Amino acid sequence: MPDPILQVSELVKYFPVLSGVLFRRTVGQVKAVDGVSFDLMPGETLGVVGESGCGKSTLAQVLMRLEEPTSGTAFFEGRDMFKMRGPELRRLRRNIQIVLQDPYTSLNPRMTVGDIVGEPFEIHSEVAPKGSRGAKVRELLDVVGLNPEHINRYPHQFSGGQRQRIGIARALALRPKVIICDEAVSALDVSIQAQVMNLLGQLQGEFGLSYVFIAHDLSVVRHLSTRVAVMYLGKIVEIGTEDDIYAHPSHPYTQALLSAVPVADPALRGNRQIIRLEGDVPSPVDPPSGCRFRTRCWKVQDICAREEPALSIRAGGHLSACHFAEERSVVP
Repeated sequence: MPDPILQVSELVKYFPVLSGVLFRRTVGQVKAVDGVSFDLMPGETLGVVGESGCGKSTLAQVLMRLEEPTSGTAFFEGRDMFKMRGPELRRLRRNIQIVLQDPYTSLNPRMTVGDIVGEPFEIHSEVAPKGSRGAKVRELLDVVGLNPEHINRYPHQFSGGQRQRIGIARALALRPKVIICDEAVSALDVSIQAQVMNLLGQLQGEFGLSYVFIAHDLSVVRHLSTRVAVMYLGKIVEIGTEDDIYAHPSHPYTQALLSAVPVADPALRGNRQIIRLEGDVPSPVDPPSGCRFRTRCWKVQDICAREEPALSIRAGGHLSACHFAEERSVVP
């Protein structure tokens, strides 16, 4: 087996809650990411799913070094990402790129497409000398399915799906090894989502990319992911292969999410039990003791408030963080 290209262990990111106007003091902490661990293998896609506010985007920002972690480690090809400085950090950023959620705000409206896609070459001039940058940009536009002759157009002259392709071309410019897709298709129409997903799959095979694919829609994640990690309130509560998660979910939260995925076939829809979660997601400033899902879980017992369940092998054969995890068959 090859070594993981990315190893994340007990990653924590807290944001301070400040009070006062003149004398700002810390009165609490938002526990956005709280002890997340996973490995990403070369050529693999790890899907990260969960409700809004569970810490998915914060995880992406920390892995991109846009936010510094509170604690924990992350190793890229065996090197500690959080200890990198100067030229070493610059090389890391060549190898880990990101595609952002909103194609309408992630592109500078005052720059042409050629300038947007070619901007990484200004920072990493060793990748493409000045004389060859125009040809490189045209090649990237062609790779993502856009007309290279539109290099001098502006973002407002493109549709949402085309803008996201521009964002993908920009991410590809430096030939990275890992791309983090932070809700990369959630702002697009369903038919356009499928086209962009197919493009990402094609590029993965062509360039040998590894993806961390963040989304809140389980049906979207399924078509691209090798493995899936389910997050709830800053923690991974279940992680396994695509078949483990979708066919044999063991954590109650995963079961509830899957039961809400729309099914087109009325016959299959009638055979499936819908699980409706009661109450709201607790505040990450003051999460529940023990199991964080216990305030909405139908299996809750006294031990759930006293002891936090470890992410370990449970019924079903994959990792789940539940005292009472059991395999549950789901109609596909």
